[in-house]
Formats: sequence, C-alpha cells, structure tokens
Amino acid sequence: MNFELHPQLNRDCFFIGRLDLCQLLLMNDSQYPWFILVPESAGIQEIYQLNHAQRMLLQNESCRVAQYLADLFKADKMNIAAIGNVVPQLHIHHIVRYRTDQAWPSPVWGKYDAVPYHPERKVELITRVRQGLDLSI
Repeated sequence: MNFELHPQLNRDCFFIGRLDLCQLLLMNDSQYPWFILVPESAGIQEIYQLNHAQRMLLQNESCRVAQYLADLFKADKMNIAAIGNVVPQLHIHHIVRYRTDQAWPSPVWGKYDAVPYHPERKVELITRVRQGLDLSI
C-alpha cells in the first residue's frame, strides 16, 4: 500500500515540505498559525501503529516543528494534538495560540469558520517555514 494524503487534508491545507518521516502542511485558516505533520506511512491511524523508530522520529520532528513555530510566532502556547475524528489518517496539529486570539482559551476546532490566507501571505509564510526548517520539497 502506497502513502496518499487524505483528501480532506489535501482540500484544507497547503504543502510546505518534507522532514524525514512527515509531510508538513499549513492549514488554510489565517486566524491561527496552524500546521499539520503527517507521517508518510500508509494505513496508519494511530501513533502506536508506527514502529519504534518511526515513533521516535515523529516525536523528534514534532518537537522540532513546535519549537521553531513557538519561536517564530512568539507563541503564548502551542496546542499539539492528534485527534483524527474527522480525518482518520494519522496527523498531528501544531497550532500557535495567543491569549489574545478569538478562540482563547477554547480549542480552535469548529469554533469559527476558517478565514483563508491571502495568496501573497500564504507564499510568504510557506517560504519562511520551509527555509527555517530546511525542508525538502
């Protein structure tokens, strides 16, 4: 079985780049700096389904992304979660949160309708994150 990104993630996100295990995506909601790591492993729905080496790699990639985003965006808090109730494919949300954002302190899911990125802002953000994390395309 070959890895394919879930259609919902394809619709809702922009591809940024690849780490060793995961794709990094940008959620098309400009209200929050919202990124998603997706292990490129076919048929995986839960972290425990990854082998030990993949789990360790996922943890390292998640921490690397979270620290970079927290520093870049001066986060008050990083929300990191693997929910999967709508999209069963394993994916880990990395959402930069501020005490001043409109959903604070609640989770962002379903709170407000998404506000798509302006095309120029999207390109600028993807380029900055891609370069900052030294991602392959």
